[in-house]
Amino acid sequence: MEFITELSVQYLDIFAPDTKGTMLPQLPTPKAFKRSPALENSSWYKGILVSQLAGETDTGGAFDLILGKMRKGTEPPPHVHERDDEFFYVLKGSMAVYTEGQRFDVASGECMFLPKGNPHAFLVQSDEIEVLTFITPGGFLNAVNQMNIPAQKMEIPTDEVFTYATMDLTKTMEIFEKYGVRFLSPEEIAQQMPQFHLPC
Repeated sequence: MEFITELSVQYLDIFAPDTKGTMLPQLPTPKAFKRSPALENSSWYKGILVSQLAGETDTGGAFDLILGKMRKGTEPPPHVHERDDEFFYVLKGSMAVYTEGQRFDVASGECMFLPKGNPHAFLVQSDEIEVLTFITPGGFLNAVNQMNIPAQKMEIPTDEVFTYATMDLTKTMEIFEKYGVRFLSPEEIAQQMPQFHLPC
């Protein structure tokens, strides 16, 4: 009975109210599938090639699975996920991850776990990086899908105008706020990740 109760609690967590107190929609029962990165499931998002291998409708809300390819200089600002646990596995390249007052150097073949509520940031150390990202519960991709465009080819976009570093992020912050993601203020960055410095 304890095991069944624990599973029930985990299941209810997936369908709990979002950060605004609104009940999440009922999702279809997931079915077995196989998928690979392709144009039909890939998009360009702020200088990043994002391939959606699994979204919340594929997994019953359990998780999102993303294959991302990006260049140095297109990273998001330091931020915190209030509802999402993240797990990164680096396939190619390397990055420095900043969290809990520490710097973690993560290279090809290594992984990194970031629990929800932990402010963090990362900087790509190689020219390019390819990362498999597991996010639970599912739903974060819904935010990205409000700001991306369909990929025209399976390559990292070259238009540097549309990156975190060059865009007005007002609308981005409004969308992310609905999904429990918040960018840190300069004061929070200095206090919580003193080793983090953007390259000049």
